[in-house]
Amino acid sequence: MKNISKISVIAFAALSLSSCSSDPDSPGYEYMPDMYRSSAIEPYVDYGHIREREHKEYKTKMSAKTPPFATIPYYGTDKKEVELMLPYHRKPNKSFKITHGLKGYEFSNEDEYALALSDDNPLVLTEENKEQIFEDGKKLFNSKCAHCHGKKGDGNGTMVESGAYAGVPDYANLKHLSDGQIFYSIYYGKGMMGAHASILTKKEIWTLVHQVRKFQDPNYGSLKPLEESLTTDTTTVDLDNKK
Repeated sequence: MKNISKISVIAFAALSLSSCSSDPDSPGYEYMPDMYRSSAIEPYVDYGHIREREHKEYKTKMSAKTPPFATIPYYGTDKKEVELMLPYHRKPNKSFKITHGLKGYEFSNEDEYALALSDDNPLVLTEENKEQIFEDGKKLFNSKCAHCHGKKGDGNGTMVESGAYAGVPDYANLKHLSDGQIFYSIYYGKGMMGAHASILTKKEIWTLVHQVRKFQDPNYGSLKPLEESLTTDTTTVDLDNKK
C-alpha cells in the first residue's frame, strides 16, 4: 500500500508539472478541449491556443467578425437611444464614389447636404446630461478630430502645422451651418476630410456636433430658464392706458 501511495503521489506530481508551461500566455494543457472549445469560430475566444497547439498567427487577430453592412447593433430599451442606432437616413451623393472613395452605400442624385439643413440634433441637451455630453464630446474630439482641427477648434492641428494639410476651417467661421450639415460632413466627409461613419456611431457624431457648437460659443448649453434670459426692463407700463 505504501508503494502504491508513493507511485500515486509521483504520478500526480508528474502530471501536474507536465500540464504547466513557461509561456505566460498559455492556458496550460487542457483535458478534452473539444468538450468546451467549439471547432466553429466564436467571438472573443483566444484562438492562439487550439487543441494544445499554439498558433502565433492567430494571436493578434480578432476572432469577432465585422457585422454585415447596414445591420443595426440593437441593444437597450430606451427608445431615443435605439433610434440613434438606426441607419442614417441621408445618403451620400453619387460623386462621393470618386471624391471620397465610398463603397457599399446607396447613393443619391440629390444634394443631401443641402437637405440636411433642416435636420436637428436628436441628442438634446438637458441639465442632467449636458455635463456628460460635453465630457464625452471633448474626449472624442481630441481622439478623432484635434490632429487636424486643433484642440481649440481653430483649424490649427498638428497635421496642419506640419504642412501635411491646409485649409482646415476655424469653427468660429462655420456658425451658419446647421447641426444636420455638421453631422453630414462628419459622417460622409467633406473637402479633404474623409468619412467617419465607419469609426464613429451616430450618437458619437451628434455628440461631436455639440462639441463644435461649444467651440463656436463658450456659453453654448447654459440652458438658462426663460425668465433669466429675457432682458429686464424696469420701465413701468400702464396696461390700462397702453403707455
